[in-house]
Amino acid sequence: MCGIAGFIDFSKKASLPVLKDMTDALLHRGPDDGGYEVFEHPNALIGLGQRRLSILDLSSGGHQPMHFKQYTMIFNGEVYNFKEIRRELEHQGYRFTSSSDTEVLIKGYDCWKEKIVDRCIGMFAFVIYDREEQQVIFCRDRAGVKPLYYYWHNNVLLFASELKSFSRFPDFEKKIDVNSVSLFLQYSYIPAPYTIFEHTHKLKPGHFMHLSLKNKALTTSEYWSVLDAYRQPLTGMYEGDIIRHTKELMESAYKYRMVADVPVGVFLSGGYDSSSVAAILQASSGSRLKTFTIGYKEAQFDESKEARRIAQHLGTDHTEWIVGASDARDILEHLPEIYDEPFADNSTVPTTLVSKLAAKQVKVVLSADGGDELFAGYNKFNQSLHYTESMPKSLQGVVSKVMKLVNPAHIPYFNKQYNFASRYEKMKLIWASGKSQQALKYISQYITETEAASYLGGTRCTYKTNFDMNGELNNINDSLNRLLSVDYKTFLVDNNLVKVDRATMSVSIEGREPMLDHRLVEFLAKVPAHVKVKNKINKYILKEIVHQYIPKTLMDRPKRPFIAPLTHWFRDELKEQMAYYLSPAKLEQTGLFDPAHIQTLKQNYFDGGKVSHQKLWNILVFQLWYSRWMEQL
Repeated sequence: MCGIAGFIDFSKKASLPVLKDMTDALLHRGPDDGGYEVFEHPNALIGLGQRRLSILDLSSGGHQPMHFKQYTMIFNGEVYNFKEIRRELEHQGYRFTSSSDTEVLIKGYDCWKEKIVDRCIGMFAFVIYDREEQQVIFCRDRAGVKPLYYYWHNNVLLFASELKSFSRFPDFEKKIDVNSVSLFLQYSYIPAPYTIFEHTHKLKPGHFMHLSLKNKALTTSEYWSVLDAYRQPLTGMYEGDIIRHTKELMESAYKYRMVADVPVGVFLSGGYDSSSVAAILQASSGSRLKTFTIGYKEAQFDESKEARRIAQHLGTDHTEWIVGASDARDILEHLPEIYDEPFADNSTVPTTLVSKLAAKQVKVVLSADGGDELFAGYNKFNQSLHYTESMPKSLQGVVSKVMKLVNPAHIPYFNKQYNFASRYEKMKLIWASGKSQQALKYISQYITETEAASYLGGTRCTYKTNFDMNGELNNINDSLNRLLSVDYKTFLVDNNLVKVDRATMSVSIEGREPMLDHRLVEFLAKVPAHVKVKNKINKYILKEIVHQYIPKTLMDRPKRPFIAPLTHWFRDELKEQMAYYLSPAKLEQTGLFDPAHIQTLKQNYFDGGKVSHQKLWNILVFQLWYSRWMEQL
């Protein structure tokens, strides 16, 4: 696990000190070693920098940039099956001087070119400078576990694991993209390929990008898509065989993520996803697995007791930390540094805190993201199908048209209910579309596009995202899987994976995602809806597997999200921060928001109104980000 950064500068103004500055902005991602090299091509200067967190081959043999023949590589991530690939390469006549996966990757590229990624089980973002072909190749893993940003403007291409590196490049134009601000307000994150800045992008998961040094042509190509997996025919396997094969794939995927030359632990929330990781690994381990949990003083948000009981049943070496508003206050000011574009999933707070806890004992930690997307755990999937399939399409259209004629503020009783105006607007849009994937989009929004525009002085977003896929979803193998594929390409990659990567890397530990092994993803994509959700039981397959290790009585309880109790804290201990950053003066200083709309929302919230705290949290996070990255630099 590392951080990578660099430039391809066709104006030839960049230098080694600039490269070092860009790369060392990622010191937290790789405190163990650093490498920086600048190459001169007739048309450009190519800078490749890397900060290393030593996980495999702790010797200098894993130093980067790494060279082989005409190739120079920098690499962020892990290839878990590198030993098998290495043996295959040795049969081809390749010889190795280290035990690192980086050497396997660069020599594998020499042997198979881009087809090397088809052999890789892992998470990765890498850059290769090919001197003979006069091109620079960029790649991001299938799921997008590892980040890769790029900026292409004024004859300069910058790239890095995090946006903060770009601020160290003298000619980087830090201009806010208002369309991206609208997307952020709606979803609490900015969907790929967009970022907060103009001319700046995220390389999409499962993609290569090539920059020709001859003619400056920048092209991208997709080598893997989760949609292709969901287009495969549904499996005809019996339920019992599906469960057995899923368990076998989970065991293989989880064990691969234990490959390391340093201590490894597991985040354990007490839910089915993380419990499956802890249970399967502890069952095959000869020593006690280290598990880590965050709990809250507010009982309705706290799952630490359940996690503790599961840890005791499994026999893990368990550590927990019960946190309160004061711990959140300490984290709050650091969030813009950790998440260097606006990012408002409120579980950033507990994820950052549990990462700090784990960093005291381990250097690698396993998370369990992907369980809800692969096994159909979220109720939003059920809701999307129910809202669009339980009523005739023609009637949905009529109801939507009637709703347009009624102001929700004038509906007695209901207008006093929690977040009613937004929920009314969403249902109107859902029934107008009649499509389950559009229902998923609107359910996923914390702030509707119309409301976001009102906060931004009337500016409406013009960007399309993966929520807006249409024809691409026509051949998906069933209606539930269609929604799972959309969520995989949106919320999973741009919210959950960003959250864990930045939180773990902020304290210099590696976060791994065993549920996102592409073999498991591809198999579950062929499993029909009636097995994933059986007798109204979400995650049926996963639950049947977990119950083989943990009694149902320990696991069977209402699903609770892994979030911080911000709705309480911002009316009490953290009210001062909310009031300050959302004051008219601070909002006017940002220059993007209409203060009047936000003051009304804020006051309604402070007065105890039925207002979604997430709306205010999104705006607060943006204000914190703006203060750090636009005012201070």
